[in-house]
Order: sequence, then C-alpha cells, then structure tokens
Amino acid sequence: QRQLVQSGGGFAQAGDSLKLSCTASGRTLDRYVVGWFRQGEGKEREFAAGISWNGDRTDYADSVKGRFTVSRDSANTSYLQMDSLKPEDSAVYYCAAVYSPSPTLVIPTPRAYSSWGQGTQVTVSS
Repeated sequence: QRQLVQSGGGFAQAGDSLKLSCTASGRTLDRYVVGWFRQGEGKEREFAAGISWNGDRTDYADSVKGRFTVSRDSANTSYLQMDSLKPEDSAVYYCAAVYSPSPTLVIPTPRAYSSWGQGTQVTVSS
C-alpha cells in the first residue's frame, strides 16, 4: 500500500481550470496504477480518470473526456488537470493506487484500489 497525499482543488468558476496532485508519501508509485474518482453530494463515488503505471495508457469517463487530463511523473506523483470546468464537476475528488503486474492496465473500479488519498473538494460555480 501507499500513503497518498492530495493537493490542489478549491473553488472555480465555470470555464476555469484546476489541477490536482496526488503524491505517494515517502515511496514511489512505480508499478502502481493510479485512478482518480469523484463523489458528488448524495452520489456514489465514480471513476473520472486513470493512468497505467508506465503512463502509456489513460482512460476517462465520458463526462470528463476532452476536458480532463491525467498524467504522472516518473517518481511518485500523479496529476489531474481539469479544464473547462462545469458546475456538475463539483465533488470531492480522490486519487487511488494499486499495484499491478501489467504496465498498461487502467482500472475504473473503486473497490480494486488498496490505497486512497484523503480527498479534496472541488466546487465550480456557474
């Protein structure tokens, strides 16, 4: 498992951009798949974006495709760049990580992940 520390988020207006970061504290994310999830008030946690541990493959929910970009560096941090934000993007965003023997696997299922960040609120006003 990895202890994940999130930063970024906050308030934005529709059309603005925000960038979230997710860092494995004291450890690397080498060979760990990273997923980004979000949970709106009164809603279930849903997949937003994911990236394989070699960084070659990414996947996005239809609702964010073309507006969000997931990335990772070679060490211990993943990023979620959120552009053209909409009020419906308002939610608590979580990053998650799990070891994977496959370098190109992306996992959209929350229960597959063993490590979670603390969550960060994103609020988008119209």
